[in-house]
Formats: sequence, C-alpha cells, structure tokens
Amino acid sequence: MPVTTPQQKIMKTRAFGGDAIEIRLTGDYFDVTLAAAQAWCAQVGGHFLSPFDDDDVIEGQASVTVEILDQLPSVPDIIVLPVGGGGLSAGARRYLDDAAPQVGLRLVEPVGGASLTAALAEGAPVTLPRVDNFVDGASVARIGVRTFAALSGVEAAHVLVAPEDRICVTLLEMLNIEGIVLEPAGALAIDVLGEMADQIAGKTVVCVTSGGNFDFERLPDVKERAQRFAGLKKYFILRLPQRPGALRDFLELLGPEDDIARFEYLKKSTRNFGSVLIGIETADAQSFPQLFKRLDEGGFTYQDITHNAALAEFLV
Repeated sequence: MPVTTPQQKIMKTRAFGGDAIEIRLTGDYFDVTLAAAQAWCAQVGGHFLSPFDDDDVIEGQASVTVEILDQLPSVPDIIVLPVGGGGLSAGARRYLDDAAPQVGLRLVEPVGGASLTAALAEGAPVTLPRVDNFVDGASVARIGVRTFAALSGVEAAHVLVAPEDRICVTLLEMLNIEGIVLEPAGALAIDVLGEMADQIAGKTVVCVTSGGNFDFERLPDVKERAQRFAGLKKYFILRLPQRPGALRDFLELLGPEDDIARFEYLKKSTRNFGSVLIGIETADAQSFPQLFKRLDEGGFTYQDITHNAALAEFLV
C-alpha cells in the first residue's frame, strides 16, 4: 500500500488478512505502489492479482449490481458508481448490458484522478501526469486495460468529475445529517447528485457508496476544505498601516458572524505597512462581499488567497 494510506484501511486489511498477509508501505501514490508490487512478483515468481484490472475481479465486482437488481422491487432507472481503476464500473456495465440494458449508468471520478475521462478522450488508457491522492480509493493515474475495454463505449457525458473540496462538503453532510461515515471515494456517487438534478427527478436512482474507511484524523482537513468550497472561510493578506489603532480600525469592520481563525502579523520597523495573514470564518457566505466592501471603503489593501493553490498550500 502507499505510505499515505489511512491507518484505518491498514488495520482493516490486517484484521481480514490475519497471518495470511504481509503489508508493505511503499511509495506516495497508488501507481508507484502498483509498480513495486508487480516488480516483487516478477522477482519471486509470484502471481500478481490486480485490484481492478483482472477478469475475475471485474466479474466479482459485478455482484454488486446483481444484488441491486435482486433487492429492488423494480429495475432502477439510473445507477451511479464511483470510478478508480474501473473494476466495479466495468463489472456493472458488462452485467447490465446482458441483464438490464435499460438501466442508465453514470460514472464519477475525482477531478485529481480522472483517468477514465482522459482515456475516453484519447481512445485508449493514458497515464495522468499528476494525481491528487486526496480521494485515495479512486485516485488512479491510469485506468486498467481490461476495465477500459468494458468502458470504452461509455458516453463521455455520462462520466462526471467531482472536485475534491466539494467532496469534503458531501462527507460532512453525510456524517452530520445522515450519520453515515464515508471515505472520499465512497462519497463520489452522492456528490454529483446536485448537478444531475434535472436527470434524476422522479426516477429511481441507486448510488453505490463503496468505502467507509475514513481516518478521523483527516476530519480537520476535510472541514477546512469544505468551508473554503462553501465560501464560509477565506484567507487573505491584509496590508496594515504600522500605526497605533490600525488593527482596531480593521476589527471594527468585521461583522457579527465574522470570526478570526488565523492571524499572523510581522512588524517591520523600516516600513510604513506590514503584511497580515488572516483567516476568517463566517456563518453566511454573503458576509464576505459585505466585509470586502467595508475594507474597500476604509482604504485597506488586501488580497484574497483562498483559491490561490500555491500560496494557500504554503501559508495555510
């Protein structure tokens, strides 16, 4: 497994595997780990069993679709599935083509690991130059050869991509409202329902939420990303005059729901102004346009860095 694998997944694997397995943590990304596993098998003459790009694995994962059709009183209109390497979706598509071709299939990938989207555009599996491993259960740089053979006829419009920060909002909603714990990959199918609203109204829709191995140590990061996506938290750099009372002037501009969550100020005696890194949380996203308007009217100079990936990653 990758070194970055959540501890809960590692412990669950140990619990299920017992004495029959040995876990080795190698590489930061799935594809590095995949190459290491294949190289080890070649070295010792072992059999490499792909987690998705194997005909038996694809057939086995199709059993999810068998259960859906068996347990529902009627055939659903749409099934929404997460996509990583493509084993689950390839199995579902093969089974539905034979058993229920009238069922619509919608596939969802994370923006930072949209290997199926790239493969459909190219007409063959391609390796993504960069992968965001936040959705660790579905962030694969290259979709499988066998799985793509089963998915190559899927309409590009039926493959959706979910932004990682929006997935965080979905994770928190499922946890706080429904009491359901999902890992990021397990939230993919739920996350896209909002943009599918016009397609699913009045229809029977099944979302496969595969994955509950959520490491709660990640919860602060999930909350942070969700707040930023929802517009409830922003970071900006404020140019503050180095004079007595300047900070008080700024604080008086804050609204009743504006809460300072981060404040870093470095006074430099040779300058008339100092830079302040400020993080503000609020209860209503509409509070920020009003705050910025008051800052403009007060003559303050500031820069919103909330969505500046380079600055935010370094400073926040």
